[in-house]
Amino acid sequence: MPMEFDAIIIGAGQAGPSLAARFSKEGQRVAIIERKHLGGTCVNTGCIPTKTLVASAYVAHMARRAEDYGVDTEAVSVDMKRVKARKDAIVGQSRDGVRRWLEGLAKVTVYRGHARFTAPKTVEVNGELLSAGKIFIDSGGRAAVPKMPGLDGIPFLTNSTMMEVDFLPDHLLIVGGSYIGLEFAQVYRRFGARVTVVEMADRLIAREDPDISEAVREILEAEGVEVRLKAECLAVEREGERIAMNLDCTKGAPRIHGSHVLLAVGRRPNTEDLGLDKAGVEVDAKGFITVDDQCRTNVEGIWALGEVNGRGAFTHTSYNDFEIVAANLFDNDPRRISDRITCYGLFIDPPLGRVGMTDQEAIKKGGGVLAAKKMMSSVGRARERGETKGFMKVVVDADSRRILGAAILGINGDEVVHAILDVMAAGLPYTAISRTVHIHPTVAEYLPTLLGELKPL
Repeated sequence: MPMEFDAIIIGAGQAGPSLAARFSKEGQRVAIIERKHLGGTCVNTGCIPTKTLVASAYVAHMARRAEDYGVDTEAVSVDMKRVKARKDAIVGQSRDGVRRWLEGLAKVTVYRGHARFTAPKTVEVNGELLSAGKIFIDSGGRAAVPKMPGLDGIPFLTNSTMMEVDFLPDHLLIVGGSYIGLEFAQVYRRFGARVTVVEMADRLIAREDPDISEAVREILEAEGVEVRLKAECLAVEREGERIAMNLDCTKGAPRIHGSHVLLAVGRRPNTEDLGLDKAGVEVDAKGFITVDDQCRTNVEGIWALGEVNGRGAFTHTSYNDFEIVAANLFDNDPRRISDRITCYGLFIDPPLGRVGMTDQEAIKKGGGVLAAKKMMSSVGRARERGETKGFMKVVVDADSRRILGAAILGINGDEVVHAILDVMAAGLPYTAISRTVHIHPTVAEYLPTLLGELKPL
């Protein structure tokens, strides 16, 4: 007979442990199953380790710029083994914190192994059957590996295997000019590697407005990152100790050589080995589990949270999925996925904080739209810090005066943008910011000035 629980949670990423804690608080028995590391992508191969690397790279970069601030230093060198050791220590602390948290929860049993459905209410792990009336899938995703000629004949890296690198690549070829690829590009360039970003589209981070794509490219190229756009029909092969990459299919096609290849071309969900067919759970053409506005699958009593449901690929959206499910189950609060406002960051230096619509999306929605843009070089705090690259911009509905979206590419942009996000979430007009006195000298104090320059888009 299966072991009976009130709930089973498959995966211990950002949604799973919090949901287990809520079931524990409600006095219900829950099994949480994790086949690898507790904490999921964010703790182990995503947010925490990559931003730790970003921090080390920033220190190296600023040390090289010390003379600009009137500070004399010796020649700067980077010890990659110590960089990795620092990263590993911080990841280990976070992972251990999740473990101690889960193991300390009443009525929670942690299983280490791979879970597979055997029926809609039954899961097998390590040969043991578990059963529950409520099952939650939080199995996350992993790096996508594209079908590229020659790829099976060369070693390559992904965002996960990059976490094991404790050396400086001579020349890192990064396939993919979006968020993951660009963060690694700047980090490893600042560590001292030669870096080339190869992107098939005609600009970087194509989901952004063209002015942001261009500004990001300029920031990276100013630091020595090479960017190759419109790189179609990619192919790779070994040439001695190097890796050769063809960038298009035309005669005499450009060809570049590097020491290592990093694939940063998107993510795929961890769904193909869960036995979803045994439970009758539907997935879309890309393998993401289909859910409604409250994370429910097509099967009664089964939910999917986090990256695996295709409704958000971020730590904060995964955690919000937990909040939505818990609110509906326990609080009589009908929260929905569609309630949240799009928000995310690109953690290059300076960072990009993005909320709501892009300019293009605002125009497409129709109606009157107001917009404003201000260069960071006019912001006193940025000049004082010697970090004046980028700009801030905003789009506003002309009739309701509500903010539709904003982007802050510049010093502290990933933090400052939350002032706009909070006003958007509250449904307030832009004047809630423009008529508020802000602290001087800060970056945020320029938001009222920005909003004071709105004009028809």
